[in-house]
Amino acid sequence: MSHEQYIRCCLELATKGRGKVKTNPMVGSVLVSPSTRPSASSGLAQDDIIVAEAFHEAFGQLHAERALLERYNGQINSDDTLYVNLEPCCHKGKTPPCTDIILEKGVRKVVFGMYDPNPQISGKGIEALRSAGIEVIGPVLSEVCERFNRGFVSVQNNGRPWITLKKAQTRTGQISNKDGSPLKITSQEQDEWSHAQLRAKHDAILVGVQTVINDDPQLTVRYGDTTFQPIRIILDPNKRMPKDAKVSGQDTKVIDYPFDLKELISSLAEEGIMSVLVEGGERTWKYFRDAGMVDEEVVLIGR
Repeated sequence: MSHEQYIRCCLELATKGRGKVKTNPMVGSVLVSPSTRPSASSGLAQDDIIVAEAFHEAFGQLHAERALLERYNGQINSDDTLYVNLEPCCHKGKTPPCTDIILEKGVRKVVFGMYDPNPQISGKGIEALRSAGIEVIGPVLSEVCERFNRGFVSVQNNGRPWITLKKAQTRTGQISNKDGSPLKITSQEQDEWSHAQLRAKHDAILVGVQTVINDDPQLTVRYGDTTFQPIRIILDPNKRMPKDAKVSGQDTKVIDYPFDLKELISSLAEEGIMSVLVEGGERTWKYFRDAGMVDEEVVLIGR
């Protein structure tokens, strides 16, 4: 496989940490042995193979590279390659620097996906490895890797989570019936895509309380991989939240007091919420736009 394919393997592993790594990035790592090495069983050269893999499992636990290298019991040869979707860290935080264990274990080649935007690390981890004589290749698929960890990148660069606005409207621009009652707009295919590609890939879903009153939504992931469920946030400064709303529950955060939007959203990052999907309604969308806090807008056009 190519460098790009192995980095994609890292990203697939990294996804398992979604919702668990809090303020940290989602990172996966694989160790690859080359095809020139004979198989122990047959004595014949095999295709390149992944001999070890790991991911950052939860906040405060080992980073992906350290987890892989500490748990791997095999011999690391000079022609093995360590892949990781994010530049290895070079400073001591809750865990020791990953650059240290890479050197200790004798890894001689590292391929990375993107530079770490954290100013404590950015470029310094790569410099430390190269200064020690390790061959470093990258960034590889940097745009894909940055997109994957866009919440982490946004917090590092902007001090707030990544904000995606999502709305559904008819071809004539309607978002509800004329009396304000719910209007089914999207198709089953659009609903499934929205759940799998939007809800499941954001740490939180946010709506205004009027959306809860009008639509009584669940705000959960019900299509695709449902193992991760985002936190649900309701903006309700006037305390109008229905007691029997479907969205009520332990994983729902109701903001039922006056707030400054920028301060509120920045505070979410401190709680480990790195990306927010804003699903409505119109006042809430305008609120975010007027505050200049929109990174991406997704509009689903229905019937």
